[in-house]
Amino acid sequence: MKVYVMLADGFEEIEALTVVDVLRRGDVETNMISIKSDKIVLSAHNIPVVADKNIEDLEINSEDMIVLPGGSKGVQKLSESKALQDLLLKHQENNGLLAAICAGPTIPGKMGFYNGIKATCYPGCEDDLKGAIISNDSVVVDKNFITSRGPATSLDFAYTLLSLIKGENASEKIQKGMLYK
Repeated sequence: MKVYVMLADGFEEIEALTVVDVLRRGDVETNMISIKSDKIVLSAHNIPVVADKNIEDLEINSEDMIVLPGGSKGVQKLSESKALQDLLLKHQENNGLLAAICAGPTIPGKMGFYNGIKATCYPGCEDDLKGAIISNDSVVVDKNFITSRGPATSLDFAYTLLSLIKGENASEKIQKGMLYK
């Protein structure tokens, strides 16, 4: 299993990089993917980050996970990417794991993926989660979807992803090492 964190200019750093950090600490192959031809992606707070790959170079399997971080400008650019839309549709057809945080859930939400699914997002974005059962929990797991609320829930989100991939014991070990618990 591989994890692909999608990056567009304007992404929220803590939401994207916390996932990358925690999963790599847990020995999960995690790649940052630029949705543009340039691998240098500028974050919401103007921090340049070098992606591992471009979306054109991506080959994703049904057991892999796609992660969509928030950041209003980044989410807007992600949602406008035809390549990402196609990738998400194919991944959803295979019931692939799809994780999104903050405004990130609005992308699959607008695509109709959450119909009858319990999900959460950044407050004020709920209308874009078409058909979802809205939750105010920090992190929600329902079927192949994992959603989270925003910057302050980034560690909970990342640890949940690690638990799903490597098991609760692996997640607890990383949490302890990071002084989370």
